[in-house]
Amino acid sequence: MDDKMVKKNVKKKKMVKKNVKVKKKKKLKKKKKVVKKVKKRKVKVNKKKVKKKQVKKEVKKKEVKVKKKVKIKVKKKKKAKKKVKKLKKVKKKMKNNVKNK
Repeated sequence: MDDKMVKKNVKKKKMVKKNVKVKKKKKLKKKKKVVKKVKKRKVKVNKKKVKKKQVKKEVKKKEVKVKKKVKIKVKKKKKAKKKVKKLKKVKKKMKNNVKNK
């Protein structure tokens, strides 16, 4: 009797193993479905990224405008410095002319 019981137990264990395999296959199928859902979500994220890129472009345009204004101001300062230098030279010449006379 004992031997028969042992054999039955072994068979049951084998059945259990088979069930385990079946369960694993089902789980894998479920995982695939999950992956598809994730892919759909990624597409949505990409749309958001596109919007962000557009915003960045707008920001960059604004930055460029600001930079241009700054450059113009710098140029004006340089011109002003040149004018000051010219005035100083003229003053020196005037002084020299007065001294020479």
